Amino acid sequence: MSGRLRFADVSVGMTLPPLDVPIVRASMIRYAGASGDFNVIHWSERIATAVGLPNVIAHGMLTMAEAGRLLTNWAGDPGAVEQFGVRFTRPVLVPDDDSGALLMLTGEVTELLDGNRVRVSVVARSEGVTVLGKARAILRLA
Repeated sequence: MSGRLRFADVSVGMTLPPLDVPIVRASMIRYAGASGDFNVIHWSERIATAVGLPNVIAHGMLTMAEAGRLLTNWAGDPGAVEQFGVRFTRPVLVPDDDSGALLMLTGEVTELLDGNRVRVSVVARSEGVTVLGKARAILRLA
């Protein structure tokens, strides 16, 4: 959506435009550099499997950041997000190939609040499973 979203144009049950985000090993390397999180489970398949993971996993905060992008794209303003919280329920497994993993994000307005604010519920899925639980945000719209 282009421009800043107006509160008057939003209703309970409104769905956000879905966002599909490919996550490949290169994007995880960039995220590690930006965040300083160089935990080996995010880049070494040998270590990841040795500690019981099926493969290298995406950073949880990278997954959450992409879910935040769903919200800011919809609102048209990164400053609209007042609160955003999630529970990390399952990891995003990222194979070492050109396709990587696909993170599929959707959202729905669940409540209209005072002060031009809305509560939004976000669903994040990869390989058919939910990877973020209780993903909820409050946004202040124009």
